[in-house]
Amino acid sequence: MPKKQFKSESKRLLDLMINSIYTHREIFLRELISNASDAIDKLCYIALTDEGVGLSRDDFCIEISADKEKRTLTLRDNGIGMTAQEMENNLGVIAKSGSLKFKQEHTDAPDDIDIIGQFGVGFYSAFMVSSRVTVTSRAYGEPRANVWVSEGSDGYTITECGAERAGTEIILELKPDTDDDNFSEYLEEYTLHSLVKKYSDYIRWPIVMDVTRSRKIEGAPDESGKPAISWEDYTERETINSRVPLWQRPKSELTEERMNEFFKTEFGEDDDPAAAIRVDAEGAASYRALLFIPSKAPYDYYSREYEPGLKLYASGVMIMEKCAALLPDYFRFVRGVVDSQDLSLNISRETLQQDRALRVIAANLEKKTKAELLRLQEAEPEKYAAFYRAFALQLKHGMLGGYGENRDKLRDLLMFYSAGEEKLITLEEYAKKMPQGQPYIYYACGESAAALAKLPQCAAVTARGYDVLYLTDDVDEFVANLIGKQGEIELRSVRAEDLGLTTAEEKKAIEQSEEVYREVLDFVKESLDGKIAAARFSRNALSAPAALTAQGAVTLEMEKYFAAMGGDAAPRVKAERVLELSEAHPAFTALRAAHAQDRDKAARYAKILYNLALLGAGLSPDDPAALTELVAGLMS
Repeated sequence: MPKKQFKSESKRLLDLMINSIYTHREIFLRELISNASDAIDKLCYIALTDEGVGLSRDDFCIEISADKEKRTLTLRDNGIGMTAQEMENNLGVIAKSGSLKFKQEHTDAPDDIDIIGQFGVGFYSAFMVSSRVTVTSRAYGEPRANVWVSEGSDGYTITECGAERAGTEIILELKPDTDDDNFSEYLEEYTLHSLVKKYSDYIRWPIVMDVTRSRKIEGAPDESGKPAISWEDYTERETINSRVPLWQRPKSELTEERMNEFFKTEFGEDDDPAAAIRVDAEGAASYRALLFIPSKAPYDYYSREYEPGLKLYASGVMIMEKCAALLPDYFRFVRGVVDSQDLSLNISRETLQQDRALRVIAANLEKKTKAELLRLQEAEPEKYAAFYRAFALQLKHGMLGGYGENRDKLRDLLMFYSAGEEKLITLEEYAKKMPQGQPYIYYACGESAAALAKLPQCAAVTARGYDVLYLTDDVDEFVANLIGKQGEIELRSVRAEDLGLTTAEEKKAIEQSEEVYREVLDFVKESLDGKIAAARFSRNALSAPAALTAQGAVTLEMEKYFAAMGGDAAPRVKAERVLELSEAHPAFTALRAAHAQDRDKAARYAKILYNLALLGAGLSPDDPAALTELVAGLMS
């Protein structure tokens, strides 16, 4: 029989189907299985009103078999099949979908009849791995079958043949292996099993395949009287797909144990999740989702190699393994699956079109995630604390991203270490426990809680019975500045000029003392040769001889952050350092006396006090060797 040519500019378009549309050639198995599932769905729908079908739901299945000697991979289904004319229309016209036509003609089909294929191009993915494709199909209600054969863009033939039952058989003759391409892998049992589990595990119809098993055989007893043991391989037909996904099962079946096990096996985790979120939504976008909030971060979470995203399914067929568009970046730690019929996929069904349904789903999942985190924070604080220790940086960077546009969305999720309670608490919890008369929420930024506990400024605050929050992440200073207030209560760093610890009269007395000792304070500034913007007396009742603070927008912690980051900005981002002295401390008395009697000694005292303040602020001395000489010189 002479070959017929594909319509729609056959060669050029078919080459595009084979070489350009699909990212991974393994997709071909997903597409052919999905087509088989559609064919069964159609016949199942007809069986609702036509007793002549003679098949119950339990009789339908999709079979996969491989022949390594012949290098053929075969898929069979007992679905609706195709007539010769339908072969001509569906297989001879690229991008014409029989499934889409069926869906349009049967708008009254029940919800469990779910047609997957709508583009009419999935079948042609078979040519990515095949040199020849043979399709034998008998349409339901037709006495004869037809066979469609093609080796690619040079055309196809359709001839009549016999077949016992309705359905379709597709035989792929795989391409020869090359140095770059191993097509033989698609004949391996393990590969086929893995691809079905990856892409088509939740197709509703059984996908069956002969699976190799081993069994023990006991032979005749040996000289000791024990039977000889040997093993033999045998094949067993097995359903290799799960069929009904966990997220589509009734709530009564979704036990915590079952969901935890799904989380660990599906995402390769060792620990149970901190929480699970089940979503079954209808409306502007209908979808089902099963999300998990991990209790710890993967080893590569904060690296560039980590890929966020939820697994995306369309009617049980996996479309994307990691769809990052379904959650904002600050919730990128969430793992889970989303299954929807309403998303607009591109022609390869591998990527999403940015449509309204996608935006609706993403917005809803964001709200659900935040609500679950707040519930966890309130109802299971220990679980939330474990989660927070793992992902606090993610939430904080999310707050800072977009110039703080997500501040109000995330601030309630943040926690900080309380010096008084020795645990993580929220700002709301801090505010509720503030003593009457406390003017600010106090915080201190530094490398560790242990180091911050030794800050003289912290001691000045805690001596009044006020709590201090220890902020130990690099970005915490920026986060605190962005938050600004909890209700009407301002957040204030313990390194601020005024902590509200002195009365107006006390402040006035300090200012008068500064005027009295203005010459000494100016001398300290001059002796430090531009290292500080000013020297003054502390307003915060320091018990230490000196402390370092900053004036202006850039704090000491910001300076350290940019210095650690490096780059062009680091040299330019410098805090205006202020050396605060304690007027009542013996060290200032010694400095004042030296200033009156020995200016060289006074200059050395000033440098020592500055270096002590640097160490107290968690900063390294500018010149450790010079500091050593200064101290040694005083002892000689």
